[in-house]
Amino acid sequence: MKAYSHLFIQRAEKGGDTRALAYRDNGQWRDMTWNAFYDAVRRTARSLIALGVDAQDRVAIWSHNQPRWTIADLACQLVRAVSVPIYPTNTAQQAAYILKDSQAKVVFVGTEDQLSRALEVMGDLPHIQAVVSLDDSAAQVASEKVLTFDAFLDLGEASHDNQVSRRLEEARPEDLLTLIYTSGTTGEPKGVMLTQSNVLFQMTSHDGRILPCGESDVSLCFLPLSHVFERTWTYYVLHKGMTNAYLDDPKQVMEAMQQVRPTVMCTVPRLLEKIHGAIQEKVQSAPTFRRRMFRWALAVGDAYFQRQKDGLGVPAGLGLRHRVADAMVLSKLKALFGGRIRFMPCAGAPLSAEIERFFCGVGVLVVCGWGLTETTATVTCHETKGFSFGTVGRPLPGLEVRINPRNQEILVRGPNVMQGYYNKPEETAAVFTEDGWFRTGDAGTFDAYGELIITDRIKDLFKTSGGKYIAPQMIETLVGADPAIEQITIVGEGRKCVTALVVPSFENLEGFLQEKGLEDLSREELVKHPVFTTFFRNKIDELTRVLAPHEKIVRFTLIPKEFSQEDGEMTPTLKLKRKVILERYADIIEDMYRKIDQAGKK
Repeated sequence: MKAYSHLFIQRAEKGGDTRALAYRDNGQWRDMTWNAFYDAVRRTARSLIALGVDAQDRVAIWSHNQPRWTIADLACQLVRAVSVPIYPTNTAQQAAYILKDSQAKVVFVGTEDQLSRALEVMGDLPHIQAVVSLDDSAAQVASEKVLTFDAFLDLGEASHDNQVSRRLEEARPEDLLTLIYTSGTTGEPKGVMLTQSNVLFQMTSHDGRILPCGESDVSLCFLPLSHVFERTWTYYVLHKGMTNAYLDDPKQVMEAMQQVRPTVMCTVPRLLEKIHGAIQEKVQSAPTFRRRMFRWALAVGDAYFQRQKDGLGVPAGLGLRHRVADAMVLSKLKALFGGRIRFMPCAGAPLSAEIERFFCGVGVLVVCGWGLTETTATVTCHETKGFSFGTVGRPLPGLEVRINPRNQEILVRGPNVMQGYYNKPEETAAVFTEDGWFRTGDAGTFDAYGELIITDRIKDLFKTSGGKYIAPQMIETLVGADPAIEQITIVGEGRKCVTALVVPSFENLEGFLQEKGLEDLSREELVKHPVFTTFFRNKIDELTRVLAPHEKIVRFTLIPKEFSQEDGEMTPTLKLKRKVILERYADIIEDMYRKIDQAGKK
């Protein structure tokens, strides 16, 4: 197999008139067959050729999730072009950097807003030959370079089919498939060069690792396709003949799960943390009998799953209790995901072992994994049995993973590793060892069973002024798993002790606020109220009791507003941007340490 496009064509021809995709249209879910899907990809490929897109030319996709995102992506592969995804939330200036660096010839845009942002920077990007609007309702613009999707499709002719076929025959495993630009939080964004062989390796290696899945499965595509995780998972979904259901607004994922009722879907810890917190808050306000029933059902579910996970038989008594627990409690929790979820690949940030175990006991198998854009997403992931909570599983077959004994950095070598950073030879050289190992920037260790445990990002590790090393992600994962805490950022580099910025989970604390008579206070008033701050002081002390003295949170400040992607404080995959947050709240941080100093002088 030379290219992923060949896998796609095989699957499309096999699928015929069966359902390939689902998407929302004016609030209603509609289907697209494999035949219609492939026809749209082929017509898009013809039009790319008509626009003069040559092999290995770059084509940008700047859109929310929708079938046309994947149609454009696969059409690029049919003509051996290189797709360049841009996050739908990127500003005009952020997109302009990517478009200029990649020298994209064509830009697909999703919404009117993205179209206007593209036009804002077009004057500085003469290499762009056309901007194609994927949204049929996008306003008509007086620019000869802007095309509606229908007008774009009309450019292609049947005669271009021969050129598409010739490009397919000329495809090579070493062809660049995509340039995915990193977030640029530590400098200029870097274009990660991933090839056809990188993606093909992920398809074959996952066949032996992920739970059996196929044509009867439905996956909900809600993470941004511009991110490597959802993108490669979508390739795998199509490769296995599953139905891919596209959610255009990730904020509506809970509603969409009820409508689509997916059987599989990839996710990030943030979603699971929010669902877990909401469940716990509801349980806390339930009558005593229901709380006891909930705890009993979870204990039964946990015992049942543990025996299955470890490959042990389930005793008849436990099986009977599990059927009762499922009917009374567990099935209702699974219904939050639509009721049919079999497993959920989860990556992108640390997930606490407690939350992972909770959902597995409920009957929603969370398949934790780890990887980076530079490793075409996955390096390790859980197997279906015999894994340990709190780990990210074993390396995929065919990969080498080792730990640098000097600084515990995880090093990777294998067919999934990128070719380098586009136009950045010095940065490329810096992330590879002399013998070809990729420096991931993550620190970790292997447990006794060969499963990888991620301890932190190397760049996030810091020393206090007393010379003690702190792993902030470890503390954030430990504390942030509590339903009362929405978000937390650990502070302390070069300081005498650890402090934190904490965003309370106001929704999960409604029962507590009513009990204390605080429900009428604003969030700004709550975070300063002594009853509220004392509650969090006790909560944090209890959660961190297992930590070493130098790791404990000496002081914290409650923040009334969530860190958000709109404010530039979170990535599109819902990871906190530590540097941005520390800069934005610098005055509050300084005030915390000033008060610590004052208390020490008394």
